[in-house]
Amino acid sequence: MNAILELSTRDGTRPVMAQRYLPAVRDEGDKRLIVLAGEPLGAVRRIPREDEHRGNIHVGGRVERAPVDARDREICRRMAERLAADGLYFVGLDVIGGLLTEVNVTSPTGVQEIDRLDGVCLEAHVLDFVEARAATLDRRAAAH
Repeated sequence: MNAILELSTRDGTRPVMAQRYLPAVRDEGDKRLIVLAGEPLGAVRRIPREDEHRGNIHVGGRVERAPVDARDREICRRMAERLAADGLYFVGLDVIGGLLTEVNVTSPTGVQEIDRLDGVCLEAHVLDFVEARAATLDRRAAAH
């Protein structure tokens, strides 16, 4: 471990971001919450392959239907103000064992999988939000 830390931080001169391994990922995978304006639109569970710790779809994780539960709503509620302050309206939050592990801000994946598994159309909500937001910005610009 010391050798890995020394190498990855260049002997403590370069910051790195690390995450504690959460064993719950092996049994229950991670949950990707698709969040719009602080509210969860849907979720999907990503289960890692036997030979992999990551449940990411692009590395072969399989997806399962997952409900948005009370803990997910609490995480979204607690994150909403900060996300809005940072101008982050459409994000993917990753949760393992009820703990927020990652905030994905560039084209969060999972929408297609949730659509397919839940028979919904999340992108319609996203487009409605963008159109409403654009109209608000247009009205503000016209007022000035």
